[in-house]
This record gives sequence, C-alpha cells and structure tokens, in this order.
Amino acid sequence: MSTDSTMLLSIIIPTYNEGANIQKLIHQLQKPAHKNVEIIVCDGGSTDNTEEQASALNIAFYTSPKKGRAQQLNYGASKSKGSVLYFVHADTLPPTTYLEDIENAINEGFSIGCYRFQFDSDKQILKFNAYCTRFDRLMCRGGDQSLFITKNLFAKLNGYCELHKIMEDYDIITRARKIEKFKIIPKNVIVSARKYDYNSYLKVNLANLLAFVMYYAKVDHNWIIRVYKKLLNHPNSEMKY
Repeated sequence: MSTDSTMLLSIIIPTYNEGANIQKLIHQLQKPAHKNVEIIVCDGGSTDNTEEQASALNIAFYTSPKKGRAQQLNYGASKSKGSVLYFVHADTLPPTTYLEDIENAINEGFSIGCYRFQFDSDKQILKFNAYCTRFDRLMCRGGDQSLFITKNLFAKLNGYCELHKIMEDYDIITRARKIEKFKIIPKNVIVSARKYDYNSYLKVNLANLLAFVMYYAKVDHNWIIRVYKKLLNHPNSEMKY
C-alpha cells in the first residue's frame, strides 16, 4: 500500500516520565512518512523532559487535565481527527507497516485489534511470554501489544472506562468483543523488557497473575496497585501494568 491511504489514522501515546523512550518511538512511527497519520502524545504531568523531547519532533503534545492512563487515552482521542485510533505505549515499537496492517484489518471487517509482541531482549525464557500473544485469549492481551479501534466503535463504547486505574485495556477489549470481532495481526511489536531487567522472571509473572486474578475478583484497584508495586521494583514511579 502506498502512503496515499484514504484512512486517517490517529496514533495516541500516553506518557509519564518517558523522556528516555519517546523520541525512539516517534522516529519509528515517522519512518514511513505517511501523510495520513497524526501522532498525539497525551501526558500525565511528567516531571522529566518528555514534553521537550516529544515536541521537538513536530507532533501534537497535550497534558491531560486528569492523570491516569485511561484518562490520558480518552483525552488524546478527543483531540484526534482520524477515523481510526491507534493506542501505543511509549516503550513499544510497532512495525513500520503499521498503517498498511491496520487498514488491511479494517478492510477485512475488523473494527478493533492488536499485534502480537516480542521483547527487546535475547533472554530465551521471555520468548514463551511472547509466543502466547498469538492466542485469542484475554489473558494473553495487554496494552503493550498496542490497540487499534475505529472511532465509531470507540464512541459506541464511550471510550476507556476512567474508573479503571489499571488494566483499562482488558476492560475495553472485553466490552468491544461483545459486539465486534477482534483481530490479532500476525506481526510483532517490540516491547521493552525493562520490567524483567529490574525483577526476576518468576516475580514479574507472579505479579501479573495476581493482578489478573484480583482484577477478575473485583478487588479495589488501589489494592491491586499496592500489591503490584510491593512485589516489583521499577525505576519509574508510575509502573506499567
């Protein structure tokens, strides 16, 4: 597919203290020089140089009135012009074919979907986690895989639920799948393994499993966050879930 696509794609990136990562992602998104792509960074009040780093690359930068990933994603979507939204975490690198991939999925009749992923690490044990992302099971999903969704479907779902302090991606996928088919694009985004660099493999997977179980047991989100942060170390105070 050429860069004269008729679909306008709005890429929305939530950030909090991602100055070390944001330019790498934006450069990756700008490599194909697609004319029908807009890039929006929606920040949660970073205290580092995230805004300076992002704004230097000629993209739209907004600070969300409310801090929180669901709030930032919704605010970014409210500023978008595209007919399709593509939500990407700051430490994720989509393939340069992302516009073609998403447009093909839309043309196949899918209004929502994601990629598989692989880690930016040579550790063999992490390949098992990556392999599982090819399976169509909710537990194998996550915001790290990035998420595309038509603006019409996003509006019908009233966007991300802002009551979700964590795992907002699970919630929107669950609601969307009740009315639409879900596409897993058979290509990989590259995901940072930084969480595993600061913690053991078993500890990270235990924390993820506990968060998943607690979420489905409808445990208060503040408790899930507290348990998660107690189990894991991370240099960024706003740990990813």
